[in-house]
Amino acid sequence: MTAEALRPGPSAPLVTLPGVYAPQYDTNLLTRALCRENIGPETEVLDLGTGSGALAVQAARLGASVTAVDISRRAVLTARLNARLAGQRVTVRRGDLTSAVRGRSYDLVVSNPPYVPCPDPRLPRRGAARAWDAGLDGRALLDRICDTAPSVLRPGGTLLLVHSALCGTEATLKRLADAGLTAEVADRALVPYGPVLRSRHQWLCEEGLSSHDETREELVVVRAERP
Repeated sequence: MTAEALRPGPSAPLVTLPGVYAPQYDTNLLTRALCRENIGPETEVLDLGTGSGALAVQAARLGASVTAVDISRRAVLTARLNARLAGQRVTVRRGDLTSAVRGRSYDLVVSNPPYVPCPDPRLPRRGAARAWDAGLDGRALLDRICDTAPSVLRPGGTLLLVHSALCGTEATLKRLADAGLTAEVADRALVPYGPVLRSRHQWLCEEGLSSHDETREELVVVRAERP
């Protein structure tokens, strides 16, 4: 899959307030995976770390009943605004991942969390960096999602999770398997390094996460099912 086939940006313009993650290649890759799922009026979807609400709005367009969660107040406002502009009904809650939906369960959970390795491991980040920084190995949020998402999946439910291979694809597959899910890579794409990765290229090379001649990263969509 080429980067050209995954041009950043949603199919329709979305508002993104300052500090909120604007849809990029990863958003489009996960949206494509979402559209391959059998979604209809009986499907209940949870979008963890919704950001702009792009995935939540797309799931609503497909007919699902959608709940979107983000810890950022600006992201919550942005997602609500984009759902209204798109004419879609999305319930948006502010909270820390699944803690915002205690006692609920869903047929499909989708997430495009922060996953960029960061030289400064202190979390939580502030401002725009909160949308991408995820600790030294990029797994600060990924591991938590792998551990907690199965608890809100119904039997036969599915998790769709996108991240960079820089964070360790096998680590995600193993963690989900340890949580009792059947996981596989459902899609992948090579895309150009964005501004953040370009600014950290030297550090990534020093950490053994990249090479000096590397200019692209691999994005993966992991699909996991609960038996």
